[in-house]
Amino acid sequence: MSLLPPPVRDGVEDALARLGVHGIRRVVPVSGGCINHGARVDGDGRRSFFLKWNAAAPPRLFEAEADGLRALGDAAALHVPAPVARGGGSGAPSWLLMEYIAPGRPVPDFDERLGGGLAALHRSTPPDADFGWHVDNWIGSLPQSNRSGRSWAAFWRDERIVPQLATARENGHLAGTRGATMDRVVEAIPAALADVDGGPVHLLHGDLWSGNAYAGPGGEPVIIDPAVYLGHGEVDLAMTELFGGFGPVFYAAYEDVAGITPAYRAYRRELYQLYYLLVHVNLFGEAYGARALHAAERVLSEVGT
Repeated sequence: MSLLPPPVRDGVEDALARLGVHGIRRVVPVSGGCINHGARVDGDGRRSFFLKWNAAAPPRLFEAEADGLRALGDAAALHVPAPVARGGGSGAPSWLLMEYIAPGRPVPDFDERLGGGLAALHRSTPPDADFGWHVDNWIGSLPQSNRSGRSWAAFWRDERIVPQLATARENGHLAGTRGATMDRVVEAIPAALADVDGGPVHLLHGDLWSGNAYAGPGGEPVIIDPAVYLGHGEVDLAMTELFGGFGPVFYAAYEDVAGITPAYRAYRRELYQLYYLLVHVNLFGEAYGARALHAAERVLSEVGT
């Protein structure tokens, strides 16, 4: 019990009592996150939950995560832990309690089910939706603006690349020729994404890498830790390729359902990865600057200005 700060423990016990779970039997630390603390909370009656908490969490961080989990769960395309309760703030650590989905052994068609499920998730959006989301949220510990609009190119430029580039410059990164190259990419975005404007809008996980997908108790794919918004489905594909972890069967299954455009393979993968690389520059420093520059140069070699 000493693992949990007293205000978190008290709040979680109150939330569990409202669910008919009286008392915490055990708290088991769970590793994997680099921002929040995590633990499995076992209640009476052998019911288990997953708990995140963070004394330095930005306001509404866990509220935004719970909102994203609900959106993904409502799509019913992949297994997603349901949010149960949240609390804290006003000087106490913020926390989020959710369904605990135990890890298991992947079924033989795990990658196929994950790829097909991601395509189904992307196709679950009403056809008249705008790009963006009804609330802002976070990518890692950085704020992520989701101001809605009809133009995907304007959204990707103004709500994704430009804010991260501005933060990088404020922190002294991407100076000189690197910065000039990034400015040219910003100018190229309308041409690079012109064919996506007016196309379908997709519900995105928003931060889908191998660490945010695992096999559940039945071997089925489970996705966690979203940064949800409505955008272009190839953004999720680009993130899956940035740090590895997904096999060719995953991409074949996705393509069978939703298709993958030639532009994605030519340059859009790098344009979408550039956002996440700039996020990593801002979170972890200049070590990611070279990869960001390489992605920008690939875009310019195909689109240019």
